Amino acid sequence: MSRSKIEWTESTWNPITGCTKLSDGCAYCYAERMSARLHAMGQKNYRNGFKVTCHDYLFEQPLHWKKPRMVFVNSMSDIFHDDIPDSVIISLFNTMKKAHWHTFQVLTKRADRLQKLSSQLPWEKNIWMGVTVENQKCSNRIKKLLKTGAYIKFLSMEPLLGPVQDISFEGIDWIIVGGESGPGARPMKEEWVLDIKSQCEKGKIPFFFKQWGGVNKKKAGRMLLKRTWDEMPR
Repeated sequence: MSRSKIEWTESTWNPITGCTKLSDGCAYCYAERMSARLHAMGQKNYRNGFKVTCHDYLFEQPLHWKKPRMVFVNSMSDIFHDDIPDSVIISLFNTMKKAHWHTFQVLTKRADRLQKLSSQLPWEKNIWMGVTVENQKCSNRIKKLLKTGAYIKFLSMEPLLGPVQDISFEGIDWIIVGGESGPGARPMKEEWVLDIKSQCEKGKIPFFFKQWGGVNKKKAGRMLLKRTWDEMPR
């Protein structure tokens, strides 16, 4: 288990590491940068760098964590990556089902495979499923998420790289918005954020504003309209 600094979770669980770039939001991937550092440090889980690697010995790790917590699954990978066998994905979801005292937050950009496998997955109430929607071009992922059996369905609109307009959020239970951070970070406009927030208010969807981002994300902060927004699904 790793305690997380990510504002909308408490811990991370990485039974798989590594990924490949898929869409615009992947250009300056934080996980790729971090993997390179951990590889250089000799960390065994990153012996293959950012190549997709399964760590079998971690597949049932959450069953040994007795204190209930919010767990972000595969912060250093994408559980629905093409290089991950169906059997592994199903096994990890079964672990989440067994560890019913935790809440698991699963996030993917690979909505096609998510939809394809949905009927084979145990959609318990403690398993939240989300897709990343970084711009209008990626908004088709929402429809695919809605076709799954997930009890809580959420969107991570981070890094938000452009306006997302004329899209229905009906059926979505939670929306996270954040700007890109780190080297090469692309700017996020306030009007894009406020438009999404307005849609959340109309649809009574919990809204979580993670950060403005930028090269110095701490300096940019998390304030929107002179306050923080940390709403979560009930």
